[in-house]
Amino acid sequence: MPEFEQHISGSPTGRSLDNQGVARVFADIATLLKLKGESVFKIRAYTRAAEVFEHLPGQVALLAQDEDQLKEIPGIGDAIASKTHELVTTGKMEYFEKLRGEFAPGLLDLMTVPEVGPKTALRASEDLGVESIEDLEAAIRDGSFATLPRVGVKKAQSILNHLEARFSQADRMPIGKALPIAEQVISALYQAAAEVRRLTIAGSVRRWRDTAGDIDILGVADDPESVTAAFTALPMVVDILGQGGTKASVIVTGGAQVDLRVSDERHFGALLLYFSGSKQHGISLRARAQKIGLSLNEYGLTDKGSGELTSYDTEAGVYRALNLPYIPPEIREDLGEIVAAESGNLPDLVELSQICGDLHVHSDWSDGRVPMEQMVREAALRGLEYVAMTDHSSGRGIANGLSVERLAAHNEEVLEVEQAAGGIRVFKGTEVDIRADGTLDYTDEVLAELDIVIASVHSGMSQESDVMTARIIKAIENPHVTAIGHLTTRFVLDRPPVEADFDAIFRAAASNGTLMEINASPKRMDLKDSHIRQARELGVRFLINTDAHNPDNLDQLRYGVGSARRGWAERKEVLNTLPVAEFERFLDTPKPERASFITEQVVTG
Repeated sequence: MPEFEQHISGSPTGRSLDNQGVARVFADIATLLKLKGESVFKIRAYTRAAEVFEHLPGQVALLAQDEDQLKEIPGIGDAIASKTHELVTTGKMEYFEKLRGEFAPGLLDLMTVPEVGPKTALRASEDLGVESIEDLEAAIRDGSFATLPRVGVKKAQSILNHLEARFSQADRMPIGKALPIAEQVISALYQAAAEVRRLTIAGSVRRWRDTAGDIDILGVADDPESVTAAFTALPMVVDILGQGGTKASVIVTGGAQVDLRVSDERHFGALLLYFSGSKQHGISLRARAQKIGLSLNEYGLTDKGSGELTSYDTEAGVYRALNLPYIPPEIREDLGEIVAAESGNLPDLVELSQICGDLHVHSDWSDGRVPMEQMVREAALRGLEYVAMTDHSSGRGIANGLSVERLAAHNEEVLEVEQAAGGIRVFKGTEVDIRADGTLDYTDEVLAELDIVIASVHSGMSQESDVMTARIIKAIENPHVTAIGHLTTRFVLDRPPVEADFDAIFRAAASNGTLMEINASPKRMDLKDSHIRQARELGVRFLINTDAHNPDNLDQLRYGVGSARRGWAERKEVLNTLPVAEFERFLDTPKPERASFITEQVVTG
């Protein structure tokens, strides 16, 4: 399939053209313009458009129906708006088609391979007829690729190693896979290298992005080479992609690529800042440094006049030198965080230690793995003040959903378990299905007997946007629904989100006092960061829940907190940071009045 169709799935309607697909097209345009030697300002405009669309709250495909709406987005000018409108309404962009046609087929694919830059890709295409990743692999194996200028045998082998790593894994992995691997590697390396003084996760994993391409780890040691040697000798390493005195790159069991860089203490702050990203945040920081006569890189700040380098052992030191407060890594996406820092308006991001309760937990009454009592005791052991047992409603037949009669018995057991556990409040709850027409599995009379009602979509996910929107808003308006669970129903890298007017949904949630769940299950991470930011700007308040089905799942709250922080959510906007007495007061407030209750909490803190 041609490159362009890969991005837009061949759809003339824009239905499958998501934000990432639009962003990829503009990023590819910027790359091709670089190869043509076009103006840096023109290249920067398309690069910026790609960044904006990738992180934009709301759906580009909906906004782009009206060019004037697009022009209101910072960084999107008339030309970009017009091209975006064309792309999402027709499924094609004439400018991109023409530009792509000036180069050999497959060129953009070649440049996605590490160490294959634009010039090398172009030379391979023109001199060797390489038009695909498969052609590239063949050219490396027959030796012809190594004969290209500035390549050679060593570089060709390194590129082949990258290709083999790519073939053994998807381009990106969920953070639910990446983070545990990073932690395992760090634990093993601490044991294997006694001289290492510090190891820290960097990159997109540190920023809590929901996916990662590879895993970056930074270390501090007086003898970096001994640490990189110990790293490449770890038992979980199955292939070494590269090794030097201060850095190494390996493939570990399971196919993930892990990159290690080791420095001395005095450079560590600048190094961590540089390799944590995001790329665009770093570009903006470097531009800021240049304005005050400095040059920023991974070693520190250099005075452009004297050439003197100042090193920093902490990131905060670098930010101070740039006249900025420390910016948390989760919001380093160049989406207004630098302006907020300048004006003293950085959000007071919610922290894991502030979560007091988990309001979405399953037991073996439905599809959980252990008895209710065990789940409650495990929650108490983790220091939670309260928990809600929210086993599935009857519509979830495949999940052993509860009939009305079983739900009544479930409620009785909640009271018994709370008394037996002692010291933790246990709420009667349900995860009730939102049916295709927006009605719920249980009647209002049944729901009125519960403390917590999480309403979720589990079926009919292919409904048209307007139908899905009306369906969810109907559930939001139900007087007994506490929160909407995993709103978009997505699975990270596995199932796309439903199509809906999320702006309308969030406005309805805010006006009805219905909370939005940030589902912490690493396979879901739903709401995602851009939706959280969109929702909070419209006045929505949240619950961060695990959707736990076994005791280990209760430890996944950190994924939800990471998403919340990426969405700029503050403690006062997350209702299960309230102590149990205050949370009960919220639940005792009639539904129509909860919107004002939430506002009061925001004002009073």
